[in-house]
Formats: sequence, structure tokens, C-alpha cells
Amino acid sequence: MTEKQVVLVDKDDRQIGVMGKLAAHQGKGTLHRAISVLLYRIRNGETEILLQKRGKEKPLWPLFWTNTICTHPRDGETYVDCALRRLIEEMGIFFKKEDLNFVFRLKYHTQYDEEFSEYELDSVFVGQWDEDVSVDHNEVDSYLWMEIGRLIQDLHQSPGKYTPWFLTIMEHPRTKTMFNKKTI
Repeated sequence: MTEKQVVLVDKDDRQIGVMGKLAAHQGKGTLHRAISVLLYRIRNGETEILLQKRGKEKPLWPLFWTNTICTHPRDGETYVDCALRRLIEEMGIFFKKEDLNFVFRLKYHTQYDEEFSEYELDSVFVGQWDEDVSVDHNEVDSYLWMEIGRLIQDLHQSPGKYTPWFLTIMEHPRTKTMFNKKTI
């Protein structure tokens, strides 16, 4: 089986090549495309976010809590098609394209350890979901719905249990506006 590829980009999201996924994450990393999806639901008047705890076999940030899904588009794959594919593969969620909304794009660079880092141009999508979840335990250790106020508090009290990109997403002004919270 050949190694999965990621799409290399410049700072303006223009494709400049492809590279093996592992190689793109080695050392300081090479800038590549990524997507993140935040699904939410409203329960008893409160907004809850669907989080996943990354699988223990992940080479970067295993067993860390993060957004609903995060992954890399394939060469030639649209961002939204990538999001829909991984929602099914990781969480067993069949989502409608028209119900998934692009919100913003962010670039982040963070070192995991001496060997690996993330250097990604991440396109963030949001959608509302209130049905069953069926995770692939090769990808996801577990999941939970967390009320937004409790999540914000936990992000501030225990940031070390969350992925750095999720922390960055939750601190973004668009996320704060979207979930109508000034303290995200």
C-alpha cells in the first residue's frame, strides 16, 4: 500500500505539489492543506459541540481531544468532499453537502516533538447534527458532546488535553461570533 499524499500549497492556497503524509509532517513540516469540521447541536437551549478523542495509533497528538474531524484533502478533492468523506469514515455521519458551511481558513504551525510537526492551511467547516454517531475505532478512540460553556472553561483550564489546531479554531473571532460567546 502506498503512503497517503497531502497537497502542498503556498500561503495563498495555490497547489505547488504533493508529498507523502508522513514526510510532510516531519521536522518543521511542509505547508499543506487540511480541513477541520465542527458539528454542533442544540439541547435544552444549550449549544453542544461534538468532539473526538484521536485514536491511540495517530503519530501526532494521539488520544488528544479535538474537533469533530480533521484530515487532509486528496489531490483533486474539494474541501467539502473531503469533509463529507471523513465524516463517514471516522464518525459514521452521512452529511448533506448543502448543510456543511465553510467558515474560515487559518494557517498554523506547531511542533509535536523533535520528529513531527503540523504546518497546515486549515479550512474550517461547521454544521448542525443531532443524530447517531458510529466511530471507526482505528481512527477515533472515543467521542462526546460538550456544552459550549463547559468546553470553553475546560479549554482554558486544561489546554494540554486538546490539539493545538482545535485551540486555535476555538480562539478564532469567527468561531466566537458563530457560537455567540465572547470568551471562547
